[in-house]
Amino acid sequence: MLIHLVADYGYGDLAFAEVVQRIKTHLPDAETVLTPVPAFSTLAAGFCVAQLGLNQAPAGTIIYHNVAPRQDAEEARADNAGERLAFARLSTGVRVIGVNAGEAFSFVRDAAEELRWAAVPAGGSQFRSRDLFPKAAAAIALGQPDALAEEIERTAIPDVPANRIAYIDGYGNLKTTIRAAEAAFAGGTRVRISLGEKELEATASDGTFAVEQGQLSFAPGSSGWKNGDGNETRWMELFLRGGNAWEEFGRPAIGSLIKISR
Repeated sequence: MLIHLVADYGYGDLAFAEVVQRIKTHLPDAETVLTPVPAFSTLAAGFCVAQLGLNQAPAGTIIYHNVAPRQDAEEARADNAGERLAFARLSTGVRVIGVNAGEAFSFVRDAAEELRWAAVPAGGSQFRSRDLFPKAAAAIALGQPDALAEEIERTAIPDVPANRIAYIDGYGNLKTTIRAAEAAFAGGTRVRISLGEKELEATASDGTFAVEQGQLSFAPGSSGWKNGDGNETRWMELFLRGGNAWEEFGRPAIGSLIKISR
C-alpha cells in the first residue's frame, strides 16, 4: 500500500521518522513516501494532495497529510485540540486522510466523491499526527466500521485562492493558482509580473522552455490533473531558464499574490 505523507515537520525532521514508524505499526505493509512543505502552508499541502491524488496512482493509494496551524480559533485551546481529521475519496480512487485546515482540501473538494469527518477526537496530544491520527487513518484504510463520522459540508472548505504561489519546487520554479485556460496571452507576449517587492518581465508561452537561456517564462507547467467532470486543469508556472525564479523574485512566500500586466 502506497502512502504519501505530506507534512510541514521540516526537511529531514525527526517527526517524519516518528510518524512513519507509527503508520507502519498499524499498517505493516505500508510503503511511505515523504513530501515536506513549508511550515503552516496549507496551500502547498493542498496543492501536493491534488497533484498526487488526482493523477494516476497505484490501487489502494492513500495520502496522509498534516499541516495543522491551529488557526481556526484564536482563544486558548484545551487538551491541544486543533482542526479535525477529515477523509476524502477522490474520483481516481485515491483516499485522502488529513487535517482540514486552511486550503488543505481546497484543490480536491470538487473532485471528491465522498467527504467525511474521521471518527477521532480533535484533541488529546500536541503531536496528534503521531499519537492519534495514524490509528484512525489505518482504521479508515482497512474499512473498519465506525471509522468515519458525518459528512462534511463542502461550503466549509474554502475555494482555491486566485493568483497565488501554491508551491515552490527544488529548482525554484513557482507553481501558481493561475489556470492555464484563464491566462489567455498569445505565445511570445511580454508581460510584467509583480510579486512581493519585485516586478520582472516574462515571456508568456505554451511551454516553459520556449524562452532563451536566462529569460523568465510564464507558461503552463508540469502540474495539473483531471477534475471529477473529466476536464483537465493545468496551472501556470514562473520558470527562469538556467536560473532560479524564486531567488530572482526575492524568495517570496507561498501564498504571495501575483499581479500580471502588459
